[in-house]
Order: sequence, then C-alpha cells, then structure tokens
Amino acid sequence: MIISRGAGALRCVLSHVKSKSLTQNLQPIRNAHDAIWTYRAPQPPQKKYIRVMADALGGIMWWWIFWHLWHEWGHIVGEFEYPDPSKWTDEELGIPPDDEE
Repeated sequence: MIISRGAGALRCVLSHVKSKSLTQNLQPIRNAHDAIWTYRAPQPPQKKYIRVMADALGGIMWWWIFWHLWHEWGHIVGEFEYPDPSKWTDEELGIPPDDEE
C-alpha cells in the first residue's frame, strides 16, 4: 500500500520538476499589451486620435439625444392629454356612496 501511494506522489513530483524546467527557459509572459501601469500617479495623456474619437462619439451621442428630445418629445411627457381629476366620479376614485352604512 505504501508503494502505491509513493508512486502517485513520485509522479506528481516528477511532473512538477518537468514543468519547472520547461518554463525556466522561456521568456517571461507579458499580458500588458502595451498598457502603462499607473498606481498613485496621474494617468498619462491619451493619444490624439483617441481623444478625437471620444469627442466625436460624444458629439454624436448628444446630437442623437437632443434630436429625439426635439422631434419625439411625446416619449418623455406622454402622448395623451392628462385627464382632469375634477371630472372623475366617486366610484372611479373608489369612494363609497354617502348613503351606505
């Protein structure tokens, strides 16, 4: 029984040693993709084309909002005229009649 347990442990150790020796010869992996790390420092300025695209997309967004507010304002305020509450009956308001006890 001790031999069967030792074989599994030996396989685990050998696989660990093999993986270590393979990764030691490789260059370190960098997953930053040219990102600049800023920790407790001001962020560096963005590239000019990114600022221009952000301004352009922001302008398009605000044009879209104001265009629809001007031409389709019924979506905001409602498309039907507001009912006059003074014309509602007691029954519609859920008020019981006066002669009921």
